[in-house]
Amino acid sequence: MLFSKKISLVIPAYNEERGLAHLLPGVPPYIDEVVVVDNNSTDGTGRVARSFGCRVVEEKQSGYGIALKTGFQAAEGEIIITMDADGTCLFEHYPRLVKHMLDNGVDFVTARRIPDRFRTFTSLLRFLGDMFLDITCWIFFRFWVYDSQSGVWAFKREILSRINLESDGWALSEEIKIEAFTHPDLKAAELPILYINIRMGESKLSMWRDGFANLCYIVKKW
Repeated sequence: MLFSKKISLVIPAYNEERGLAHLLPGVPPYIDEVVVVDNNSTDGTGRVARSFGCRVVEEKQSGYGIALKTGFQAAEGEIIITMDADGTCLFEHYPRLVKHMLDNGVDFVTARRIPDRFRTFTSLLRFLGDMFLDITCWIFFRFWVYDSQSGVWAFKREILSRINLESDGWALSEEIKIEAFTHPDLKAAELPILYINIRMGESKLSMWRDGFANLCYIVKKW
């Protein structure tokens, strides 16, 4: 438990055997349950997760968004935190996110990732693409965050019945923020965290294809 709250960690995972083997040994004791959503993996993702005592939920429909929504429904904690299986986020940041929630009456906190994004030309393009999507969210929905594509969140489980999550793909990252920041009865915040710009395993994200799809989803949502 953390600050007397039961904490559930939800990890969507598609072929993340290597990443989970690196990540799961470091799960801190304040996390009460780890829900790994095996999203139709063809490697040993489920086996590795079970070997570390995680609850594995299988989701045969492929997609980042559907995997997360399946994990949310399975999670039993009062507060849900999310993390990718690639080891790019550190566990040490979550107590600060949760403390900010409880101290300030916040329902949803998203993390603004601050990495060394300019190390390569590709990371510079990704940074500019993320910024463009941030600006697009502001234009259409009139709220501002510095990292609309972040997948690192902490939120009260009870808000799931009050928001409408429709995306089954990568666009869920921006959609959950749109819902939380624009809902008249919810309070949302963004906090900076250090992000490790070296991942375990291969990235499942296509910068151009998924970036364009996320842009289209913002317009569709609007």
